[in-house]
Formats: sequence, structure tokens, C-alpha cells
Amino acid sequence: MSFLQALRAFFREAAINLARGWKVSLVAVLTITLSLFVGGAFLLVSGNLLASVERWRGEMRVVVYLQPGMAEDRVEALAGELRRGPGIAGVETVSAVAARERFQEAFPSLSDLVEGMGDEPLPPSLEVTPADPAHRPPELRAFLDSWRRRPEVSMVDDDREWLGQLENVVALLRAVGLALGVGLLVAAIFTIGSVIRLTAYLHSDEISILRLVGATEFYIRGPFYAEGFLQGLLGGFLATGFLWAGSALLHAQNPDALLTRLLAARFLTPAEAAALVGLGAGAGLVGAIASLRRERLTVAENEPAAE
Repeated sequence: MSFLQALRAFFREAAINLARGWKVSLVAVLTITLSLFVGGAFLLVSGNLLASVERWRGEMRVVVYLQPGMAEDRVEALAGELRRGPGIAGVETVSAVAARERFQEAFPSLSDLVEGMGDEPLPPSLEVTPADPAHRPPELRAFLDSWRRRPEVSMVDDDREWLGQLENVVALLRAVGLALGVGLLVAAIFTIGSVIRLTAYLHSDEISILRLVGATEFYIRGPFYAEGFLQGLLGGFLATGFLWAGSALLHAQNPDALLTRLLAARFLTPAEAAALVGLGAGAGLVGAIASLRRERLTVAENEPAAE
């Protein structure tokens, strides 16, 4: 029998065992599905957040909020002074009226808070576009720090500061997801190993007969290895399918929502999805190999008693 013929026989026998013991196998499949789903969800969310961070990095600005009620000519003078600063590509003046209109457009449900007030509730500001939005050279940082201490300025808001905090959150999220996914994956491997060990015990008489007629270890163990592989493969496909369904559901409900854009703007790449499925198949195979590593010793110990 050639190697390919043996593989076909192994997977055929494994499929029969899965069909016969589907209730027990279902526990193993669902366990590995849960572990891969959790790990894949953290991977998907952190990947979308990192993509958003990279997109925002190219759009980063520095906003210099001025004191309320400042005259327009003084605002323009400060804008001209800012334009001459190091590493600054441009400065846009936002008047108090424009700031109020922006607030009402961005938060229509809160527009009543700023409507009808005698004085403009929001201060004028200067939106600074750095020459290199992703980086802040030392001279630019020193220049902005000096503006924080000026009496005309109430606050200097640098987008890069909160983006750095968001990157730390994404890194922590990915680390937690990795740890949780690995823990669940180990549990799934043990579950698959227990199922395969139980299956091997139920076929112990057949295994003894095969050894008596001279069957090789590869031929005896092959169907059990294939069964573990198939269980992990099914779990990988189910986890990927559930992730896709969850992403599609978010897009179907509200594709323009901030949560959808942040968490489900893109699905896993084909390579990432294939790696997830492959990880499930590999975990199933490892569980099967680990569960049968002492099978030969156990049978050998029982053979003298049988004689």
C-alpha cells in the first residue's frame, strides 16, 4: 500500500469514527472552535484598531485652544507666529462661531447645549498641521511646550499623545487575547487527546489483532491521528465562519457606525484565515499524538497477561 493510499484509508476510517461517536467528538470540536474564535476575535479587533491608528497617524494635528473672547486680529497674529515655527506645514484658524457649528454637526443631540447662548461657549483655536504628522522632532516638541505656557493659550492638544495611549491599549489587548487563546487552545488539545484516547480504548481489541498480524505503528495510529486532525480542522473552519458571520452582522446592522469601522472594517486576510484553520488542524494532530504516545507501552504490558 502506497503512502497516499494509506492516507486515504486513514481519513476514511477517521470519518467513520467521527460519525459513530459524533457526540463525544462534538465536544472536542466545539472546544477548539471556542479557543480559535476567542484568539481570532482578539486578532481581528486589534488588527482593525492598528489599521485605524495608522490611518489616523497620517492625519494627526495639533490643536492650540486659545482663551475665550479673544479678538480676531489677535487670533490671526498668533496663527502667523505659529506658521513660522519649526516643522509646521500649515495652520488653520477656527473661530468660536466655527467651533460651535462643528460641535453641532458632530453632536446633533447635544446642540441645545450651545444654542441660544449670548456669548460663544467654545473658544477659538488654531489647528496645526505638522510637516511630518507621524513624528514630532525635538525642536517641534520644544516649540509646542513653550506655547503651553503662554497666557493666550488655554490648552495644546496633540493627537499623537492619545494615539500613543491607544497603541498601548491595542498592544495590551493583543497580549491578553494571545494569552487567553493559548490557554484555551491547550485545553482544546487536552480535550481532543481525551477523545482520541477514548476512541483508541474502544478499538483496543482491533489494535491487538493488528499488532498480532504484524501491522506497523504508522498503520495502527494513522486513523487516530487523522481523526484528531479532522476535529481540529472542523474547529478551525467553524471558528473562522463564526468570525466572518459576526463581522458581516456588524456591517449589515450599521456599516457607518464608529464601532463597525473600528472593529470590523476589514476581515482576516486569506493568509490569516488559513493560519487560523491550520492552527486548529495542527492542535488536533498534536492532541492525537500526545494521547497515543504511550499506547504501545500499555499494550505491550498487557500482552503477557493475555497469553
